[in-house]
Amino acid sequence: MQVMDAEQNDQNVTAHPSPPPPPPQTLSKNAQKRQLKQQRMEAKKAERRAAMKEHKKKEGDRKRKEWEEMLASVDEEERLKLMESRKGLRKERMEKRSEEKEKKTQRLTNAKEHGQNIVVDLDFSDLMTPNEINSLAQQIMYCYAVNRRCASPCHLWLTGCNGEMGSRLQRLPGFDKWIIEKENRPYIEALQDEKHNLVYLTADSETILHELDPKKMYIVGGLVDRNRWKGITMKKAQEQGIQTAKLPIGNYLKMSSSQVLTVNQVIEILLKFLETQDWKTSFFQVIPQRKRGGADSEDCQGDVEGGEENEEEEDQLEIKKKRTESPSSD
Repeated sequence: MQVMDAEQNDQNVTAHPSPPPPPPQTLSKNAQKRQLKQQRMEAKKAERRAAMKEHKKKEGDRKRKEWEEMLASVDEEERLKLMESRKGLRKERMEKRSEEKEKKTQRLTNAKEHGQNIVVDLDFSDLMTPNEINSLAQQIMYCYAVNRRCASPCHLWLTGCNGEMGSRLQRLPGFDKWIIEKENRPYIEALQDEKHNLVYLTADSETILHELDPKKMYIVGGLVDRNRWKGITMKKAQEQGIQTAKLPIGNYLKMSSSQVLTVNQVIEILLKFLETQDWKTSFFQVIPQRKRGGADSEDCQGDVEGGEENEEEEDQLEIKKKRTESPSSD
């Protein structure tokens, strides 16, 4: 009986073979071009990192050699004076840095009670590639650095800090010490008691933002996607029943072909407006010249939405250039 059952099972296996594996998905021509472009960008980044590292090493060696030659050219008494002077200058710099750091920390702490609330919605990591997630993490690091330097910083929120995005943020220098709100939950859950005050900033909104209301909490979409997901933030806000608005950029300038700003550019524009109460000044001080397609005009209708495009190499260079001022800790 057991032999017959075994034979029957063998027949069932033969009659119902497992389906063949699906063929490997081939990339479209456009996708292949994007992939090659990304690979070239990564190769250039690696070359620049190596060049910068080599330049920094050479500068260190040059300064060290100049210092040693200076010490060797004077007598013992003068050498001691030079060394003591250098120690004093170093101590003075450290004390100044410590004092500045304390002031920045105090300003960020005060902003938790009195600052404008700005939320970065990070609930899109499943729609981004690893490179796009890395790009967004760099933008967020610069957001914090810019806010930290402000005389009147905002109260910055990061919501949806989980998954791959959360892991990438944890690898940022000093992230655990940042004086901001970090929420693993989506903003709609973390801020459900403030739902009536939530305003999603999206280029698809028909409402133009003229002023920043201290009671409102403005949301910037944290999405870097080469514009694959057009209108996703507007749709999300409508489904959640929260208010929307767009920056009044079209009233002051005409954007060039690259119409979408990075997350850090949107945050910096909002911070500039809090400081100056002048949209035109804020736009012209933050938006790169290459993105401004023409002079200011009342009829221009440029679109701005935080992060819904993977910015070109120039934006990445701009962020990396300014990262030198980013904090390693707070």
